[in-house]
Amino acid sequence: MKIHYFQRYHKGEDVATANTMLLLSRLYSFSPNKFFQFLKEQYFGDIRFEPELSFVLQEKSEESVPDATITQPSFKLVVETKMTDWFYKEQLIKHLSKFKNEEYKVLITLSSELMEAKKKENVDKAIEDYNDEHRTHIIHVNTTFKLLAQGVQDVLTDRDYEMQDVLDDYFDYCYNDKLIIIPDAWKKMRMQLAGTTFEFNIAENVYYDNIERGFSPHEYLSLYKKKSIRAVGKITAIITAVLKDGELQYNVERGELTEERKQIIAKSIENGKQYEYVMDAIRYFFVEKFYETDFPKITPRAPMGSRMFDLTEILKTDKLPDTTKIAELLREESWG
Repeated sequence: MKIHYFQRYHKGEDVATANTMLLLSRLYSFSPNKFFQFLKEQYFGDIRFEPELSFVLQEKSEESVPDATITQPSFKLVVETKMTDWFYKEQLIKHLSKFKNEEYKVLITLSSELMEAKKKENVDKAIEDYNDEHRTHIIHVNTTFKLLAQGVQDVLTDRDYEMQDVLDDYFDYCYNDKLIIIPDAWKKMRMQLAGTTFEFNIAENVYYDNIERGFSPHEYLSLYKKKSIRAVGKITAIITAVLKDGELQYNVERGELTEERKQIIAKSIENGKQYEYVMDAIRYFFVEKFYETDFPKITPRAPMGSRMFDLTEILKTDKLPDTTKIAELLREESWG
């Protein structure tokens, strides 16, 4: 069973804030350097922000020269979270009193969508006036759950397995609670590892996975084997099957449950048992047909899990052709 790092039993701003802070605290515990890199890239822009410890030998002052000094610049981030753009200027200005004598001060407004342009302009003007009056320098950064999660993703590498697992669960939480909304699922292709079951997947035009594993909306499913994506298909149905009291209980998440698909699910269960997979709670992705292709990964090391691709970016087009043509065009591309 997949481990969830972020609570899903309650909704609202408090839970969204707590889960986001947990993500960032996990990033800090995993790597302080990556955490500070994230802060620099996401919230401090062109400002020289160096919060790490500084070791200086014989730092001169007017009255003395100590043998060494160890210092760390102070900073403070104040976060206001809303589910959507419900920010109020008056509330945000009151938050500014939370800043004291920190060297770096950032007010972060976090939501599922960016602040409306005129509202942000008014908020920024009010903060500018506050800075002038109080002789301080508070930065306002308006961001989204998606941008924050992508910022964490940017500082991680393929080998940061533990933190990648945490981040994947945060993305899953955000998708489930509609904190990240993907309007462009039509052009997304999700890659799945399928070395063991590849031949069965191709023959039956189905891919199965543990029901606990989260995913974001996508229209195409591709299968990875031996350093390359070897097949791609357009999704026609997504159905879960859970064994309860000796019987399968089906739930249609997309498409239609037909007798043919029930038979394919039964075949999939037997296929999985050959490899000692636990098949009690599985999600089945049906495609109209898996078309074979060869879209190679050119960087070292195999991927550790799924990956999402934007087909319009890869194929350099605003309109996608049919799946057979997509499979053909992918043979001319590569990824890393």
